[in-house]
Amino acid sequence: MQVYFLGTGTSQGIPVIGSNHSVCKSTDNRDKRLRVSVWITWDDHSIVIDCGPDFRQQMLSCGCSQLDAILFTHEHADHTAGLDDIRPFFFKQGLPINVYGHQRVLANLSKRFDYIFENENKYPGAPSVNPIEIINNNSFTIGNTSIVPINVKHGNIQVFGFRIMDFAYLTDVKTIDDLEIEKLNGVKVLVVNALREEPHHSHFNLQEAIDFINLVQPEKAYLTHISHLLGFHEEVQKRLPDNVYLAYDNLIITV
Repeated sequence: MQVYFLGTGTSQGIPVIGSNHSVCKSTDNRDKRLRVSVWITWDDHSIVIDCGPDFRQQMLSCGCSQLDAILFTHEHADHTAGLDDIRPFFFKQGLPINVYGHQRVLANLSKRFDYIFENENKYPGAPSVNPIEIINNNSFTIGNTSIVPINVKHGNIQVFGFRIMDFAYLTDVKTIDDLEIEKLNGVKVLVVNALREEPHHSHFNLQEAIDFINLVQPEKAYLTHISHLLGFHEEVQKRLPDNVYLAYDNLIITV
């Protein structure tokens, strides 16, 4: 399995528009972060988790030419606003794109992107999707591979993370129940959000993310959904445990 980090930034991305913060002015490419998303490939399958407002740019940068499915963590704009840009995949592949999400998320998207979800009197230039509801504790398959949804809380909002074989991806986490943590037993590579040093009402801060990694005990962990307030990539990385890494845009790992 190959995991391509399309974006590792928080909702505003880095640099933040109009900001004079030193991290926003950094010349290190690892400090330039698009909105959070990953592209995952294995065998002949190609999926993305979330498609935010930078989706078109991310697809061009990574060279993705096939899209079998989108897994949505939740409905916030930084995770969903790029949905219209699946059009080239739909035109090329000729089939609706499978989109997986909580029923609440699919309902939200069907309102915001009604022209994509409707089947009657459809505008001929619009893409089509096949919405598939994710239900907690019910794994689903893409190809012959089982995907396990991990139910977490983003403040008061329900969010899904996903485990695919020995890889798990969790973003926008603030709290997670013990029964959900058990679904991560034996995972080798864990991706989890770490917004900044200071506590936040709906995201792990850096220490909470490290504590969670120590609880799960993966072989390696990567931090994502990072804001400029966390600091410079190079400096933060030096302070992390040996098996914990700051992810950055266009990083590719093999699991």
